[in-house]
Amino acid sequence: MRRLGIHSFVWTGGQTQDGLEMALEKSAEHGYRTIEFAYLRPALFDLDRLARKAQSLDVEVGVTMGLPLDKDVSSEDAAVVAEGKQMLSDAVRAVRDIGGNKLGGILYSAHTKYNWAPTQRGWMNSAATLAEVAEEAGAMGVDVVLEVVNRFETNLLNTAAQGLKYIQDSGSDRLRLHLDTFHMNIEEANPAAAIRLAGDKLGYFHIGESNRGYLGDGVIDFNAIFDALIDIDYQRDVVFESFSTAIVDEALSLACAIWRDTWRENDPLAAHAKQFIELKYAEAQRRRATTARP
Repeated sequence: MRRLGIHSFVWTGGQTQDGLEMALEKSAEHGYRTIEFAYLRPALFDLDRLARKAQSLDVEVGVTMGLPLDKDVSSEDAAVVAEGKQMLSDAVRAVRDIGGNKLGGILYSAHTKYNWAPTQRGWMNSAATLAEVAEEAGAMGVDVVLEVVNRFETNLLNTAAQGLKYIQDSGSDRLRLHLDTFHMNIEEANPAAAIRLAGDKLGYFHIGESNRGYLGDGVIDFNAIFDALIDIDYQRDVVFESFSTAIVDEALSLACAIWRDTWRENDPLAAHAKQFIELKYAEAQRRRATTARP
């Protein structure tokens, strides 16, 4: 069943327990049924309390993250790969403990602009590691979804085709792709075709504008995007993602180059995004029905 979600960074920088609980409340208030948190360190947050809060609001939880260079599972250094695997395993347990159902993001490499090309050995180290992590996650009821991002945030998976090859090389049937309209707009020759190519391997979907701001205020062809989601009968989470210096998480702002306000008030942004996504889905369904008529 498809659930509409929102990234917690629309509401809070995520540094405090109260901030995360407020984000849950605001998401529910606006009618979102899924929230996405950034990497949750159990030492800093009461995960049981967050889990109870989310359950009381009927809001599902997903977590996304990226690895640091010293824990890069696409490294050729076995010790670095082992550190990365431990970080991912810890993250899976945190998702379980918060009552969440998915771990996504840049799990297969560091979240950074690389100054070198990936190696085949590094690729296979990463794929083998993620296959093991996905097995652990599956036993805990957590899906592992691999976010395909632009060339300035990883050197490994920049297109859906690369993501599918990676899953094939991993040998795992538990891994799925996490596609994002912002990144596809940079890297894919045809984002809608990339969605159709991913097909049933698509496990999580980010809706974001080309300028990271209000949906419809950039250059992304959302009609084509939603037509493709309807065509593959996508029934998993669709999550709105938008960043602005109005709400800052320092690490993410540096990694994603968030240098300016794309918006200043989050309530109007969240309300507009929900209305926009629901409208685009309805329009795509009508186009599909019209096309299907004899």
